[in-house]
Amino acid sequence: MKTMSAREAKNGFGLMIDTARAEPVLIEKHGRGAVVVVSVEEYERLSVQCGHTDKNAARVKGETTGGK
Repeated sequence: MKTMSAREAKNGFGLMIDTARAEPVLIEKHGRGAVVVVSVEEYERLSVQCGHTDKNAARVKGETTGGK
């Protein structure tokens, strides 16, 4: 898993996206893990594996949620 600081992720957003399409990216804030960015395909694979329904599928496919 690739690790980036929040500043690196912000300043290199395109790189972070490209990297996350190949492998999960751990984003650290103040030296501690804050979030993990994964590709849509990995998210969907994990959702199916966990038994979650597709109620959020529209969001993943591009529907906005008003900034949330």
